[in-house]
Formats: sequence, structure tokens, C-alpha cells
Amino acid sequence: MQKNNRSNSKTEKFIFPKTPTGVEGLDEITDGGFPQGRPTLICGGAGCGKTLLSMQFLIRGITEYGESGVFMSFEEPSKDLSLNVKSLGFDLEQLKADKKLVVDHVRVERSEIEEAGEYDLDGLFVRLGYAIDTVKAKRVVLDTIESLFAGLDNQTILRAELRRLFHWLKEKGVTAIITGERGNGTLTRQGLEEYVSDCVIMLDHRVIEQVSTRRLRVIKYRGSTHGTNEYPFLIDKDGISVLPITSLKLDNSVSSDIVSTGVPGLDEMFEKGGFYRGSNILVSGTAGTAKTTIAAYFADQQCLKKEKTVYFAFEESPQQLVRNMKSIGIDLDRHIRNGYLEIHSSRPSLNGLELHLLTLRKMIKEFKPTTVIIDPISNLITVGSMHEVRSMLVRLIDMLKINNITALFTSLNKQTDNIRPDLAEESVSSLVDTWITVRDMEGIGERNRGIFIIKSRGMGHSNQVREFVIKKEGIKLLDVELGPNGILTGAARKSHELSTIVNKMKLQDELDRKDREILRKRKVLEANIETLRNDFESAVEELSILKANEGLKASASGEKNTKGKKK
Repeated sequence: MQKNNRSNSKTEKFIFPKTPTGVEGLDEITDGGFPQGRPTLICGGAGCGKTLLSMQFLIRGITEYGESGVFMSFEEPSKDLSLNVKSLGFDLEQLKADKKLVVDHVRVERSEIEEAGEYDLDGLFVRLGYAIDTVKAKRVVLDTIESLFAGLDNQTILRAELRRLFHWLKEKGVTAIITGERGNGTLTRQGLEEYVSDCVIMLDHRVIEQVSTRRLRVIKYRGSTHGTNEYPFLIDKDGISVLPITSLKLDNSVSSDIVSTGVPGLDEMFEKGGFYRGSNILVSGTAGTAKTTIAAYFADQQCLKKEKTVYFAFEESPQQLVRNMKSIGIDLDRHIRNGYLEIHSSRPSLNGLELHLLTLRKMIKEFKPTTVIIDPISNLITVGSMHEVRSMLVRLIDMLKINNITALFTSLNKQTDNIRPDLAEESVSSLVDTWITVRDMEGIGERNRGIFIIKSRGMGHSNQVREFVIKKEGIKLLDVELGPNGILTGAARKSHELSTIVNKMKLQDELDRKDREILRKRKVLEANIETLRNDFESAVEELSILKANEGLKASASGEKNTKGKKK
């Protein structure tokens, strides 16, 4: 029994204790948060968000997890910190009044420090320990460590005190964040903090092609798995948000429900009558091929079923989109009034790729849509390279799949042959579940539109190119017309239809003539039959008369013979 107990204890999975960060997306990257009861180093250059991330870690710990905190600053006074973070909705003064937060400013001046080989942090430990005990803090932030040791030139003392500080924090059992400035060739200026820290996170602020981007990377995390890539993060009115690839294992749930395209006749081109719920659809084509119209049909269909829809428009304002769709009988304005449709319009160059993704993420969180439309994704190429656009779209599609949201993207194809994919198509075509292409089919002096399905995962689909027209009643898919040289469109279709009508009329005329001829022959035949019947009846009647006469003669002869014998 003892052996069995030992074997069971060995097979039990060890759960690494972690403290949630309160930063959206960061817990997903760190697989649960920062190491509990251990120090975490956050390093980076000026303006990359070290102080804000640390402050958000404390505030969210108090408001969401009930863990008090201590913020010890060596740079900014307490009043300046309170003012700086108030715009983000963080009320430090109220938290301090509630005895849940201690904000302490320690002023360190080089001129006041006499380095005589006896410099130590005993005074800091006493001050910090008192603050921790006052509110029973579970979270501690030291911002920044360079300011604390700025007056020391003796590297031996500096390194010894650094190690002592980190060990002291571990002994107190608090989850601590120490911020540090990035050095030349090393993560930090001292080059030691990253080695004694259990978790090291580097923040970076860069400008690429006049677009500002902040990125986060977990350098190390002792005892835990973590994401190793660079992840973009944003600072807005709600604080810091990190944009991870949320499902590296591709283990999201799927649905077998079918969602209608909303376009008359297009559902028939799919074996099951539409898209799978939660799938991603790409509608690509050249300019003027009705990509936006198809997207509006889809939005209208979803809203009619009381499905909440978010429409991202990168080329038209909401008013313009609503007006244009009314011309073909689609009333998007009623869905906006009913609360089922929200149109978000902006130029792609207004923000970086990550901010667009964050905006969509927040709208999903607040509006809770079941359908998302982005029209067009090809405009995002203007604010990022192909690699960056693909990375952003991977995050976007993954986020939509996790939430089981049906998404439709449109993409402008600049290729004239519509066969080789454009940049945006290359970025997303392999990621989407269904790919529909609309194309121009030019003839002699005319331009027609055609639609066909390139792929649709998990269901059969038509391989035909269907011509469609747009009238005031909306989109209409036309039946396939085959001619000697293939599918007929436009004037050729009309000529073929007219020829078919004429041939049908000729055939009908010939059938009518044959019917009339047969009718005449029938009448002649019936007349002949009547004549023959009359002749037959006359012959029968004549025969009857002859037989009657013969009978009379025979009767008369018999009477004469009888009289002669009597005499």
C-alpha cells in the first residue's frame, strides 16, 4: 500500500504557483501570470510602458483579485504617479484611502551618497517591509532599480546589494516587479538583474515606416513554459493590452450549423446551402466586382436572424455604406437602430495593425457579435509588410475561431488574370475555410461579372462560374448558358437566349402545322369511313329488300300450288 501511495504521488502533476497579471493577453503568454512569491524583471527603453504595466499589475490585483500592493518609486513623486494614471481610470488616492495600496517615493541623490564601502539597503528593507506589513501586500513594484543604484560606482557593492534585494523579496513571499532600463549590449544597465530574476520581460518601442509599434517578449521564465515570440501590445484608455496568438494548439471547438450567404442563388452553389458557423470566408476580386455588396447581403441576412454583426469598413463611412446599399434594396440602417449591426469606419493608416486588431477585440468583448465583416483586408497592406499583415491576420482569425464567430473578409485583387493571388490573398487564402472569387468577364464591347468558389473546407461545392447581375432589386445569379465555345455571358447570352426562343417558336409552329395536317387527314379519314359506312348500309338494305322480295315470291308460288290441288 505504501508503494502504491508513493507511485501515485509521483504521478501527480505539479502546478506551478502563479499570480495573474491583470494585463489582457499577458496571462495567456505566460501561461497564467508572473511567478508567485518571486521577483519579475521588466526592462526596456524610455517610453515603452514599464511603469504603466507595473502599476496596472498592482491596480488589477487590488480590484480583481483582492491582493493589496506596494508601489515604491525612485523617480516620480506619488502625486505625479496618481495624476499620470488617472486618465486610465486608476484612482490611486482612493485605493490608498482604503488601505489597499501604498505608494512611496524614495529620493536618491548622488550628491547625498558617500560611498565608503559600507553602503547597503537596510534602510530600504525596513521602509519597504513596513509598507508591506501595513496593507498586508501580496504585490510589490520597485520602479526603477537604476535610480536606486545611480550613485554607486563600486560594482562589487552594487552587485552584492542587488542579489541581497532579490533574495529579500523572495523571503517576504511577495510577487514583485522590478523595472530596469535597457543597457548597451545587455538587457539592463547593470547586466545582473536578468540573471537573478525568475522571470524577465523585455519591452520594446520601435517605429517602422512612420508607424509606432510596441512589442513584448518573455526572455526567460524559470519553471514554466511561456511564449517566446515578440508580441505587440498597446496602451490606450484602458491600459495595456497584449495581443498573443491565443491558440497555438488549434484545439478550438467547431459547429456543424449552416449560415446562409444571404445572396439569392449563391447558397445553391454549396452542397449544404451556405457556410459553417464559425468559419472564415474570403471574397476576393478586382475593383467593381460587388465584393462590398456581397458582404452587405451577408450582414443583412445575419441581422434579419437577430445575429449581432460588426462591420469594419476601411473605404466607406457608415452613412455612405447605408446609402449605397439602399439603392439595391438592402436597408442596413434598420439593423443599426435595432442594435444588431455596428459599423466601424476608419482609414487603415490611422492606426497600426495591432490597434485595429485591439479595436476589434474590444468590440467583440463589449458587443458580443456572432458575425464580423472586414471590408477590405487588402487595405491593411498599406500600414505593414506582408509578414506583419499575415501575423496580424493569424491572430485575428484565431481570435474569431476561439469565439466561434463567423467572419467574412473582402480583398481587392489587382491581378488582371485573377489566377495568381495578390499580397492580401497570399496572406489569408490558406487560413480561411471558404474562398469565393468574383471576376470580370470581358466580351466584345461589354463587361460582365462572374462568381465561383475556389475552396470550401468540409463540404462539396459547385465548380461552375455563375454570371450575376446587379439591379435595383439586388443581386441575381443567372443560370449557366453553354455555347459552342464555353459559357456565354452578356450579349452572347442574350443572343443565345433569343435564338433559343426563336427556335422554340419555329418548332412550335411546325408542331402546330403537323397537328393541323393530322386533323385534316383525320377528317378526310372519318369522311371516307362515313361514306363506306353509308355504302355498306345501302348494300345491306338492298340485300334485305331482295331477300324480302324473294320471300314474297316464294309465298305466292306456294298459295297457287295449294289451290290447284283442291280442284
